[in-house]
Amino acid sequence: MVEETRNIHREVLPNGLVLITEEMQHIRSVSVGIWIKTGSRDEDLQWNGISHFIEHMVFKGTQHRSAEGIARQVDSIGGNMDAFTAKECICFNVKVLDDHLPIAMDVLSDLVLNPIFDVQDITRERGVILEEIKMDEDNPDYLVHEIFTQNFWKDHPLGKPILGTKETVRRFERPPVIEFHQERFAPGNLIISAAGNLRHQEFFDVASKYFAQMKPVKNGFLSSKPQIVPRIIMRNKKSLEQVQICVGVPCHPIAHERRHASYILNTLLGGGMSSRLFQNIRERQGLAYAIYSDLNPYRDTGCLSVYAGTSRESAGKVVQSIVSEFKKLKTATVPDDELRRSKDQLKGSLMLSLESSTSRMSNLARQEMYFDRFFSLDELIEKIESVTVEEVQELANEFFRTDSIAVTVLGNLNGLRLTRDQLAC
Repeated sequence: MVEETRNIHREVLPNGLVLITEEMQHIRSVSVGIWIKTGSRDEDLQWNGISHFIEHMVFKGTQHRSAEGIARQVDSIGGNMDAFTAKECICFNVKVLDDHLPIAMDVLSDLVLNPIFDVQDITRERGVILEEIKMDEDNPDYLVHEIFTQNFWKDHPLGKPILGTKETVRRFERPPVIEFHQERFAPGNLIISAAGNLRHQEFFDVASKYFAQMKPVKNGFLSSKPQIVPRIIMRNKKSLEQVQICVGVPCHPIAHERRHASYILNTLLGGGMSSRLFQNIRERQGLAYAIYSDLNPYRDTGCLSVYAGTSRESAGKVVQSIVSEFKKLKTATVPDDELRRSKDQLKGSLMLSLESSTSRMSNLARQEMYFDRFFSLDELIEKIESVTVEEVQELANEFFRTDSIAVTVLGNLNGLRLTRDQLAC
């Protein structure tokens, strides 16, 4: 397979803002993202949720456009505009036809740079977010992950919900919102990434027009490294039909040199229908409909977690089966054909993701945030190919230790008990 050389340009404005583009001439779309390099983990505990609140508020109106005006202008060019807040970043993005890039940049920069934060809008939006929090609390899959995370990184902002809590959201008034926006939305804390049918120089000129006049501000908001607390949490919620289970262990940070072996370990364990958890717990034993594992690495820590939903009667058996898969990965080397399948699965999803301008745009920004360099597809494939069965087994022995397994069980528990002995692996 001959790889196209990726046409990536990176430039830094004098005020510290980083601009990255990738030209993809075979498509008609362009995706642009404005990324703020701080997220919910970089908030003071009393302002938990304010990043997400601001992400909502910028759509409520700017010095030049009303909320409806923003929506109409994006709809009129058939664009998709979206935003999200994560633990370590906030992103505002838009995908449009290449002809409409100038309008898209005008709207997107206006949102990020000129929001008005009207007092009435703030009051209304607090109500909206409180409803969003309630909606999430009614979703058991979300709730078990949230309880798990809050206990895994206990008393650290990384463990706190991205949306905030009912108590913190009620505190959001105009002064802290404005102060937070001024501090975080500073050029040294911004990355603008774009991928699609564009020319780097033209894009650079358009972006400079809006962002070059921002005053440089130093950003020192990185929160301390969290301590991990592997606890067993049993939370009773009588209204639930199913018992929700989350089992997790600490794993490496996002830029760790052995990250590719972690991806393979996760894929083998619970990443897809041929994975061990799916085949054993769903297909052979019929104990769960949903079961999967997830890798959540951050800049200085990480978690490999397994989720399952099952009946109260089967809950103990499911936890036991998960732990026994941990143990097998530690004690027996993975057969070559299984390793091959996992590598091919990872490579396939990687290549497919590079077909969309949106995922390339995100990929550029994340590589800038965590790696300070760009990896070609060939390089990534080579890294995945070089992972050995020995490496996977070493990682399994490093991650899956009885005393570092954390478990959260949520549901109508009716006296269900779980002890550390049952987690022996």
